[in-house]
Amino acid sequence: MQQPAEVFDAIVVGSGISGGWAAKELCEQGLRTLVLERGRNVVHQKDYPTAQMHPWEFKYRGRMSREFYEQNPLISKAAGFGADTAHFFIQDKDHPYVQQKPFDWIRGYQVGGKSLTWGRACQRWSDYEFTAPHRDGYGIEWPIGYNDVAPWYSHVEKFIGVCGTKDGIEAMPDGEFLPPFDFNCVEKHMHKVVQEHFPDRHLVHARWAHLTEPEEIHLQQGRGKCQARNLCMRGCPFGGYFSSVSSTLPWADKTGNLTIRPFSVVHSVRYNEDTGRASGVKVIDTNTHEEFIYEARIIFLNASALNTNLILLNSNSSRFPHGLGNDNGLLGTHIGFHLYRGSVSGRMPGFGDSYMYGFNPSEPILANFRNLKRQEMDFVGGYTTFCGAYRERKHHLPDSEVQIGADFKHAVSEAGDWYIYMYMQGETIPKKGNRVFLSADKKDQWGIPLLVTEVGYDENDEKMLADFLEQGTEMLEKFGCTDIRTRDSGQAPGLDIHEMGGVRMGKDPGDSLLNEWNQLHLCKNVFVTDGACMTSTGNQSPSILYMALTARAANFAAKEFKQGRL
Repeated sequence: MQQPAEVFDAIVVGSGISGGWAAKELCEQGLRTLVLERGRNVVHQKDYPTAQMHPWEFKYRGRMSREFYEQNPLISKAAGFGADTAHFFIQDKDHPYVQQKPFDWIRGYQVGGKSLTWGRACQRWSDYEFTAPHRDGYGIEWPIGYNDVAPWYSHVEKFIGVCGTKDGIEAMPDGEFLPPFDFNCVEKHMHKVVQEHFPDRHLVHARWAHLTEPEEIHLQQGRGKCQARNLCMRGCPFGGYFSSVSSTLPWADKTGNLTIRPFSVVHSVRYNEDTGRASGVKVIDTNTHEEFIYEARIIFLNASALNTNLILLNSNSSRFPHGLGNDNGLLGTHIGFHLYRGSVSGRMPGFGDSYMYGFNPSEPILANFRNLKRQEMDFVGGYTTFCGAYRERKHHLPDSEVQIGADFKHAVSEAGDWYIYMYMQGETIPKKGNRVFLSADKKDQWGIPLLVTEVGYDENDEKMLADFLEQGTEMLEKFGCTDIRTRDSGQAPGLDIHEMGGVRMGKDPGDSLLNEWNQLHLCKNVFVTDGACMTSTGNQSPSILYMALTARAANFAAKEFKQGRL
């Protein structure tokens, strides 16, 4: 039975990284805002059940049972997944979808979404990322550039807390940084070698969303200094890293303008034929299957990229029979992701008198050095490289010469060799053929059509991967590594958890769905500011760009609302 409509000024669908920012900005501007989350509620500190647990307190020492892995072959592949974090991930059977081509769709449905389990890397896009696709002919023109987003990057960085150093690199602009986590001794060696042998490359301290030295704005949020435990994905009771539940949502709640409704699956956006605007959303209660209508003058879709595509594709009306705003037939197409398949590693001789300090939750970054000012390779786009150095124990449990007693304890405590690793985060080309669409005959438990994914790699990805493996090997050789190994994981798209596109921004309604303010061209009171809005993928980590775009769009929307234009 459908319940009577409840009315708000704004509705935000999704409570993760971008949804939390939409809520914060809209509430601060005085708009009564409803946040809809399809998963359960999570309260900061209260709902982190494993945050303080020791390894020996887990039944399988951090792993799940064999039965769990057999029942969850997809979600158990996710980075950071284990017994300590499983409560922040879905289970496969609960949320099916159809893979036309292999695609690993990693999801976490709860208040806070994947902001509780994200990687926390926060590099700014440079102007090269915004201009290269159109310049080099592998994408449409972005309707905005770096200068449009730069002040909003600063706005976000100051609030969430990002550590790093100002390095003056064109390919990775400086931001508003807290002090960085320092390099260890081998990483300092790597930095020196890159400066000496690769003058066009820049290895820098990590730009990570951690409070190395909290400032007043962070203390006002009730957050504290990062303890360098590197247990972030369990939920941080100190608030040392940014998540919606430790930062933006509580801040929004303090305004008195926020309502959060968990267990709310958004079925569709409702369109009013008379006004030419969206009137609200249809919601199905996750548990009871009751239907609700919520109305608002502003709607922000932040359900994560593929779910936002699903909602819009399912938002049909006589005006928009193929999905809201979808006159050009491009909704759900040009899906992008990040190429993560390549990694290199090697043994680093020497440095036997030094060890690492703590459990650094960040890692150094090698900024992109390919195809910056012009296309110079036989592929388009570029790649960021994450890297670092660590020291192993000399003896491992299975092959230690002693197996019991004090000698065994000392043996497994003794430090072994240093190792260096590098892995890529490569730009991919959003193509019309890489798409998602609704199943014609399969539905989920709430009667909503299942999403079908048809996304794959191309020749450009293979050429970029080969270049990374070659260049990574060359750099490891210059570092002095031995036993160098290269690896192509062969993983399916999606496991990078950086899915983007399908509702892309652009200047022309003929080849895009959103304008420069993230509004649907054909339905101005609907905004999309999660990964679905991306015109291209770039090579930098995208989450902080989603936050900046969201803050920018939400302030624009609030201004338009107050002036009666929305």
